[in-house]
Amino acid sequence: MTSDLYADRIDQAFQTVRGALLGDRNSAGHWEGELSTSALSTATAVMALEMIRRDGTEAVASQETLRQLIDGGLSWLADHQNEDGGWGDTTLSVSNISTSMLAHAVFHATGRTDDFPEAVSRAANYVDRCGGVPAVVARYGKDKTFSVPILTHCALAGLVDWKEIAPLPFELSCLPAQFYKTVRLPVVSYALPALIAIGQVRHHHRKPWFLPWRWVRNAARRPSLRVLERIQPEGGGFLEATPLTSFVTMSLAGMGLADHPVARRGLQFIIDSVRPDGSWPIDTNLATWVTTLSVNALGETLSPEDREPIFRWLLGQQYRTVHPYTNADPGGWAWTDLPGGVPDADDTPGAMLAVMRLFTAAERDGQSPETWQVEGTTVDASLANAARWLLDLQNRDGGWPTFCRGWGSLPFDRSSADITAHGLRALHAWTDWCAARPDKNSSREVSGLLSRAKGAIRHGFQFLERRQRADGSWLPLWFGNQFAPDDENPLYGTTRVLAAYRDCAKMDTPAARRGLEWLQAQQNEDGGWGGVRGVESSVEETALATEALLAEPAAHSQAVRGLDWLVERIEDGRWTAPTPIGFYFAKLWYFERLYPMVFTVAALRQAREQATSGTAPALTEQM
Repeated sequence: MTSDLYADRIDQAFQTVRGALLGDRNSAGHWEGELSTSALSTATAVMALEMIRRDGTEAVASQETLRQLIDGGLSWLADHQNEDGGWGDTTLSVSNISTSMLAHAVFHATGRTDDFPEAVSRAANYVDRCGGVPAVVARYGKDKTFSVPILTHCALAGLVDWKEIAPLPFELSCLPAQFYKTVRLPVVSYALPALIAIGQVRHHHRKPWFLPWRWVRNAARRPSLRVLERIQPEGGGFLEATPLTSFVTMSLAGMGLADHPVARRGLQFIIDSVRPDGSWPIDTNLATWVTTLSVNALGETLSPEDREPIFRWLLGQQYRTVHPYTNADPGGWAWTDLPGGVPDADDTPGAMLAVMRLFTAAERDGQSPETWQVEGTTVDASLANAARWLLDLQNRDGGWPTFCRGWGSLPFDRSSADITAHGLRALHAWTDWCAARPDKNSSREVSGLLSRAKGAIRHGFQFLERRQRADGSWLPLWFGNQFAPDDENPLYGTTRVLAAYRDCAKMDTPAARRGLEWLQAQQNEDGGWGGVRGVESSVEETALATEALLAEPAAHSQAVRGLDWLVERIEDGRWTAPTPIGFYFAKLWYFERLYPMVFTVAALRQAREQATSGTAPALTEQM
C-alpha cells in the first residue's frame, strides 16, 4: 500500500473512532461510561433486600417494592445462568465458584427454590463439582476480604454453618486509623466496612467461647458501628460498589439492625442502583477514570471548545480535605465523581496527565487556561498538591500501592508495577511542566518536591526492574484475563510499564528491551493480542500492544499487523465489543464499555501522527 493510501486509511479509521468517543460524552461534556451488569452484584443486592424484607421495616421502601426488586433480580439470575449451571461475574464471564455460590444462595434465602427448580438444581450441581466452601477459601488464600463475605452471605441463606466462617476482628476498627497498618488487618485497606459489619454479624451468630474475648467484642460493637456510620458516604454506597454495600447492609439486617442508619442508607443506594432489567452493575461508574483515559487518548485532537469544561470538571474532582474513609491527605483523585470514591494512585496520575495535556494544548492555541481556576486554586498549585500526594504514598520498596502506604502484605495493598508506572509517568511529566513554567513553580516548597520527585522516579524504576518477570513481562494489579493461566494479564501490565519507559526516554534500557521482546512474541497468528499468546485476541489488548510497539521502530512490522487487525474491526463495526479484563476487588471481573473505544483511539492517534509526519516509513509497505 502506498504512503498516501496508508495515511488515508489510518486517518479515516481514526476519524471514525474519535467521533464515536467524542459522541459518548454526557451533557456536562465529560465521559461517564457504562460498567458491566454483574451476577455477583445482583445476587448480593437481592440478599440484602431479602434480609431487610424479613425485618419488616418500611423506613426506606415498602414490602411490595422490596418484593418486586427481589423478583426482578431472581428472574435476571435465572435468565443469565451459564450452560454449566454456574454464573460468571459479568454476562461475558465464565462461571466461578464465588459468584455461583452467591447466586445459588439467594434462591434459598428468598424461599423461591420451587419457582426456579431447574436453575437451583443446576447451580447446586455446579457448586458441588467445584468443591463448595473449601474451594472458595482456597481461591482467596490468606486474603479474607472476599471469602468471608461470600460465606457470610451463604450462612444468612442457611447454606453454610457459621463455624465455617473465620471471625473478623471488627474491634480493631476502634483503634485510631494510623494503627491499622501496624496491626495487619486480615482484609485490604478498602474493605474496612466489611470488616466491621461482617465481623459483627458473625460474632452475633457465633460468639467466642473464651469469655474475656467475648466481652471485648461485645464492648466494641457500638463504637465500631459509629466508625462504620462515620465512613459511610452520603450517597450510602461504600466505594460506590453494590457488592460491598450489600454485604454491609445484609450483615446489619442479619443481626437485627435493619433500621440502623447505615443499613437504611445502604438500602437506598441499592434501590437507586438497580437497572431496568432487574440487575445491578459492579459499581456506579468510573467517570473520572474514563475521562482521563479519553483525554489522554485523544491528545491534541480534542477541540479547543471542549477543553475548558473537562479541565474545570477534572480539577473539581481533586480532593481538598482528608478523606474520611482511608484518611488520605488532600491532593488525590478517585475513579468517580460520586461520594463513594476514594483517592488512589492510578486515577491521580491519570488526572495529572490529563490536566497538563489540556492546559498545554489550550495555551498553544491561544486560549487563556490560567483563568480556568476551581475554588481559587491555580493549576500549578493543584498539580503540586497531587505530586506531593503521590510522593507521600510511595512505599519503601520504590513502588506505589493503590490506596494506602505500607498498609499490609495482601495483594491489593502491595506495590504494583502498572500503578507504579502510571505514577512515574505523571511525576516525570510534572517535572517537565515545572521546568517549562519556572515563574510559577520557583517556591522553596515546589523545589523540595521536585528534588523528591527525581529520587522517587529513580527508586520507582528500580522497583520495576525488580518486578520484571524472567520472561521480560510485568503483571498488573487491577486487570486480568479469564482465559490466561492463573487469570493473569501480563500484556496489560507490560504495555503500561513500557509506557513509563517510553515517556521517560528509557526505551533503550535492558528492562525495556526485554519487555518489548516479550510483547512482540505474544502476537497471535491473526495479528491481534490476548493476555498472552494463544488467548483469543481482544480489541483492548490489541490496541494496547499496538500503541506500545508503535513507539519502537524495530517493532513496526508487528505494530502494523496490529493496526490492520484493529482497522478491519473498525471498518466492520466490531471494534466497540468489550472484554472482561478488569478486576474490581479481588478476582471480581468487570468490563467497561469505553475501554475498547479509548484504547483504540490512543493507538490510532499515534499511528495517524506517524503516518502523516512520515516518521513511520516501514508501515507504508505493509498495510
